[in-house]
Amino acid sequence: MNQDIYVVIEHLRGQVAEISFVMLAGARELAKGLGGNVVAVLLGHKAQGLAGNPSAGAGQCLAADRVLSLDHPALADFTSDAYQKVLTDLIRKDQPRAVLFGSTSIGTDLASTLSIKLGLPMVSSCRSFSAGGKFVSQICGGKIMAEGDLPGPTALVTMVPGGYKAEQGQSTQSPAITQVEVPALESLRVTLASYIEPESGDVDIAKEPVLVSVGRGIQNQDNIVLAEELARALGGAVSGSRPVIDQGWLVTSRLVGKSGKSVKPKVYLALGISGAPEHVEGITNSDTIIAINTDPAAPIFGVAKYGSEIDLFDLIEVLTEKVKQSKGG
Repeated sequence: MNQDIYVVIEHLRGQVAEISFVMLAGARELAKGLGGNVVAVLLGHKAQGLAGNPSAGAGQCLAADRVLSLDHPALADFTSDAYQKVLTDLIRKDQPRAVLFGSTSIGTDLASTLSIKLGLPMVSSCRSFSAGGKFVSQICGGKIMAEGDLPGPTALVTMVPGGYKAEQGQSTQSPAITQVEVPALESLRVTLASYIEPESGDVDIAKEPVLVSVGRGIQNQDNIVLAEELARALGGAVSGSRPVIDQGWLVTSRLVGKSGKSVKPKVYLALGISGAPEHVEGITNSDTIIAINTDPAAPIFGVAKYGSEIDLFDLIEVLTEKVKQSKGG
């Protein structure tokens, strides 16, 4: 076993996922305490360019001491079967101190299965690391933070966003890349037949600077137009909590929360949202959360920077008009 921290890089269609940079930032913090190196593990086919090459205009580089590149046609797109075989062989051989995965459908699939196959401990929903190899994980939708010592000999860790900024896991220098031999990948049980892009046309709420988010308190679909007008005045978009989506008042792509999208706007205005843990988990990265709810005991007030118990219908039209006036009509 060594003290190196391995980070399994997630990527899709030639783009490194943001959670990968968050993990690299966390790995750097953990490596400082343990004295190891940060090692990015890049599975793919002809994907070495994802490690970064500023001179070629490829953008930010992975902030790793080195990159292990495992190249094979069967690794071009994620399939659990192929990734498991490759990582099982690598972890068993190298025995790093920890292996970080994103707390995503890909990362949790791999980490949980590898934990069983290799008989290794797993830490889930890790948000950050502290000196000496301690981890901080969030439970109950982020309402409770649990701290503990990183278990050995090799800990498999799934990381959630929020503890580090993606920029902290980026570098302007290309890391050294080492090619690693890939084990035989014949007779895979699952292979990718095709990749289907979701229908385009709707906004990506994860990239919006301002979100006006509505919950059950909006009462009916006809009132959504009030939120849309306010969002336009603010230069943002409308999103919603689970009850609104389930009613069909907004499309699924506008869902914020554990079963929807995690968002990080500069301003998140929650109108008539109670603040269930599943919803709060998706808004913790917002710069400023403003809550409007007539229930003084609504959990949303526990995470909001500003809040008011005013009826949203007494506020929304007045606020929209004031915003328009401030912008000169």
